[in-house]
Order: sequence, then structure tokens, then C-alpha cells
Amino acid sequence: MPSVDLNLLVIFDAIMMESSITGAATRIGMTQPAVSNAVARMRVIWKDPLFVKQGRGIRPTPHAEHLWQEIRNPLLAIRQASTENGFNPSTSTREFRIGATEHPPEMIWLPLRKVIEAEAPGISIHSVPIHRNTEALLLEASVDLAVHYYVGSHPKICASWLFSNKLACAVRPEHPLLQALDSDGVLPLEQYMKEDHLMVSLSGEARGNVDDVLAQSGLKRKIAMTVNHFSLIPSILKDSDLVCVTPQSVVASDVRAGTLVVVPLSFDIEPAPISLLWHTRQDRDPGNIWMRQLISSFANAETAKIAAWFGDDVL
Repeated sequence: MPSVDLNLLVIFDAIMMESSITGAATRIGMTQPAVSNAVARMRVIWKDPLFVKQGRGIRPTPHAEHLWQEIRNPLLAIRQASTENGFNPSTSTREFRIGATEHPPEMIWLPLRKVIEAEAPGISIHSVPIHRNTEALLLEASVDLAVHYYVGSHPKICASWLFSNKLACAVRPEHPLLQALDSDGVLPLEQYMKEDHLMVSLSGEARGNVDDVLAQSGLKRKIAMTVNHFSLIPSILKDSDLVCVTPQSVVASDVRAGTLVVVPLSFDIEPAPISLLWHTRQDRDPGNIWMRQLISSFANAETAKIAAWFGDDVL
């Protein structure tokens, strides 16, 4: 990254957390035109659009996501260093409650436990299940942090992009549909629609992102089975003829081991941005900053590893 004004990094950081120029301006006490001018400077310096419109908000480009992975932890460290010293991980007996849907243990929980055992033996971590109640849990102080897909804009909720939840279509290596791939190794849409599909539904509703994409073409697939735990997906796929579009992280280990294979699809599914969320009351809390920095670093490492396994540039 070329030499750049630290103020631009702070503004970039605020935009990534707010997914909004207006929200970023409010967050850091600047006018909206001033933030827009700063974005224009960033685009020249980093030679990338950085942000594109999506609905009423904006979303980062892959280059912006990559930059964010590079700078967010150093910025968190700066904030932590500039905050009054009131948290010592090595002596703290603090309990952290983290709202999360199912993630592979390697994403957060195992590396977090290793750090606690080595550096913060008195700290306790408790996972709290979330679905559509993320805002309520944070507003009620039922959780200290949350890791989730969030499209809200509550003024008391801080959101920092963590990773893009890319999806993959997985089946067992001997699945009959593999004989139907075209000359480019892609599964024709007609064949995809003939299959029986497995999906995770936390609400019990047999509809997901894939169905929204298909509906735009007037299509409806057969959801033959739903489960409410991502951890069940690999074992079910390995012993059935079901087809499942699921987050890459859910099947990554099995794909790498060869017990599942990825089937390229003939249509695109936009990845969901997963955010790290916290209440403004804890924005400058040293312990919360410490935990956010850890989770961000773990997510960076794991998503980079999975991206390499799937041949992606940015995850």
C-alpha cells in the first residue's frame, strides 16, 4: 500500500463499519461531502472504486475487502493503545458472551480457546445462538459481541465487515450428476433443477438465497430436506444423493480431503457479508477491543486458508 494519510485510513475504516457514507460521517464527526471527497482521494491513491451502490447502501469491492483485512487489526491496536488501561488479559476474570450462528470451530472457537489458555486463563467465553434477534441481544446487553449477517442500521449498533460468506455447491464424489457436467465442467441449470436439495434452515422455512436467485428466472427447486445445523451437512452429503449449496467453510475440510467435491454452477450467488457487531456502549471498552481484534485476526487467517483451498483470491 502506498504512503497514505492516516486520516484516510480512519475514514475508510468508518465506511467499512457503517456500510454508508452518511453513517461514517456521523461516526467520525465529519460532514458527508468531506467523507465523499476523502473517498475520491482513496480511489485515486488505491486505483480502485472501493465502494459500489447496493440497494440503499454501499458494498465494498474485493480490493476494499482486501485492504480492510490489512488495516483493521492495526487500527484496533491503535485504539486499544490510546484507551485508558483498564483491561489486562493475563489477570482478567471477565466473561464474554458472543452471539453467533454455527461456524466451524477452526474459524473462531478453537484459536480463541488457545489464546485464552496461553495468555488469559481467567477469561471465560460463552456462545449465544442467534438468528433474527441480533439487534435485541446487543441492545439488551445479552451479548458483548455478535458474528452475523447484518443489514440493519440501528444507531447504537456498530458493524465491522469480517468476511464474505461465499457459497459452494457440494456433493459426494460418486454422485450421478457429475456425469452431466458440460465441457467446461459446469453443471447445467436444467440438471441442477432435477436434483433433490439439502439446505440449512434456522427458521424451518424451506427457502434461502439460492431460491431467491432462481425465482428471478421463474424457477423453483425441490428442497427435499432441511436441517438446522451446518455441522450435519457433510455427513448427510457423503451418504446420500442430495445436493447442497452451503458456505465454503462448512465443507472445506471434506473438499480438501476428497470426501466431498465442489460442483461449479451455471449461475452466480452473491456472497453474504458477515460482520462483527457490538453496541456503542462498548466501542472504546479495552476488553471488547481486545476480543474484536482476536476474532478479526482469526477470521482473516481462516478465510485466507479456505480461499486458497477453493482457488479464490479474496474470501
